[in-house]
Amino acid sequence: MVASRAPTTTPAAAADGGIEENAMAILDSSGIKDSRDLHDDRAAFLEAVRSACLAADNPSAPSWRMYDGVFQVLRNSRSLELAVASFHLLMDLGKQYPRTYLTDSDGHQSLVVVKESWLPFLIGNGSLSSEIGGNARISDHLFDPSRFSLLIEAMVERTNPTDDNNGIKAIENMMLFQYLVNTLEADFVPRHIAYKQSLDWVIFRESLLNMLLGSRKLVFKSFVKNCMYLLLNQFHPEAKDAVEGSIPSEGEAKSASDMHSSLNYFLLESERTLVSLRKLFVMVMELDLIRKEVDTLGLTSRADGFRNPITEVILEELTYNISYLSPFLLAFMERKWKLNIILQYFSKYCAKGAVRTRRSDSSQQDLKLGSVLSFFLTTTSAKAIVKKMGTEVAQLLLAHAYQVCLSVQSDSSDSTATTEKIGASLQEISCNFIYAFQNLRKVGL
Repeated sequence: MVASRAPTTTPAAAADGGIEENAMAILDSSGIKDSRDLHDDRAAFLEAVRSACLAADNPSAPSWRMYDGVFQVLRNSRSLELAVASFHLLMDLGKQYPRTYLTDSDGHQSLVVVKESWLPFLIGNGSLSSEIGGNARISDHLFDPSRFSLLIEAMVERTNPTDDNNGIKAIENMMLFQYLVNTLEADFVPRHIAYKQSLDWVIFRESLLNMLLGSRKLVFKSFVKNCMYLLLNQFHPEAKDAVEGSIPSEGEAKSASDMHSSLNYFLLESERTLVSLRKLFVMVMELDLIRKEVDTLGLTSRADGFRNPITEVILEELTYNISYLSPFLLAFMERKWKLNIILQYFSKYCAKGAVRTRRSDSSQQDLKLGSVLSFFLTTTSAKAIVKKMGTEVAQLLLAHAYQVCLSVQSDSSDSTATTEKIGASLQEISCNFIYAFQNLRKVGL
C-alpha cells in the first residue's frame, strides 16, 4: 500500500452544516418511520456526504459527526445496498482525508498524525475526538479491543447466507472487518516508512495496531486462534486473483440488491475478508519484528508491556492441530512470512542453538532453509527428524518451502529478506531438495 498523502483540505474545514445537524435524526431508528423511509433517508444521507466531501468542486473534510454517521450506517445497515454504499464511502473518505500520512520537507519525510480526526476505534487516551465529550452513548458503537475480538468470533460462527437477515449481517460484519483492517493499515504503512528512516520506537508504540493488540481487553492468544480459524474457513482455492485488493463499487451493491439471494455476494466478500486477514497477519508480524529489533537495542521499557509474537501462537496451534497445517499453508501465501513460519516450525525439531535472552542478538542464530535441508541429506539424519515430526509433515513443509524458492526466482521484487532466509542459490537448493525427498522416501519404506 502506498503511504497516505496529505489531505486536500484541513480536517477543521466544515462540511455542509445542514448534513451534520440532521445526521442524528436521519440515523434514528426508534420506530417512528417505516423501514423504507429509514432506508431512503440513510441513502440520501450517504449521498449528501459524498457530494459535500468528495464530489464538490471545492470539497471539504467531513465533520466528526458526519464520519461517525456513515460508520453507524455500515454497522446497522439492514440492507445490502446501504452496507456496500457506506463501506465504499468510508474507504473513499479515508483515501481523501488520511489521518496518518508523510510530508516531504527538504528531501526528508516527516510523519503527520491528525489526532483529532475521527476513528472507528476506541483505544487509549488520545483516540477519541473531543466531540465525544465523555458521552458513552455517542461512542458505544465504536470498536474497543474487546469488541474487535468479538467481531472475529462472530465471523467464525457458521452463518447461513441464504437467510436474508443472517446473510446481510454476515456481509456487514465482513465489511466492518475489512474497513477496520484498512484503517489499521493506513496508520501502519506511513509509520513503517518513517520508522525505517529514524529507528524511533515511539512511532510504533503509538500506532493503532500496537495499542489495539497491547490492550488488556484483548486476549491475544485467543484472538490469533480465532483469526486462524477464520482464515481456514474463508479460504477457497478456486478464488480468482482479481479479488485481491478490490473494493465493492456502488454499482455492485445495486445489482446485488436486486438479487433474491445474497449468496454470490457473500462468497465474494468472503474472499475479500481473506485478503484483509492476510494483511492483518503480515502487519502483526512486521510489528513483532520491529519490537524484536528495539528490544535488542534496549529501546523498550516495562511500559511497553509484553505479549508473545504472533508466529509463536500460530506455531503452537499448527503443532497441536496437525490437520490445520496444510490448509493454513495454502491460505497464507505471503512468501516471506510463510517461509519464516516453516523455518520456525523446523527449528522446534532441528535447531540446537544457544538459549536466547530477551535482548540477545539472535540474528546469526536464525535457521535458514539451506541449513534445514542439511538435516535431510543422509538417511540417518532424516530418520532422526522424521521420528520427531513425521514424514508427511516434513514433506509438506519442504514442498511449500520450495514453492517459495520458485516464486522468489520468478519475481525478484522485494525478495531480499526471503533470499537471505533461503541461504543458497536455487540450483543448490533444488539439488538438496531432491536428496531430501529421496531420503524421506527411503525412511518411509
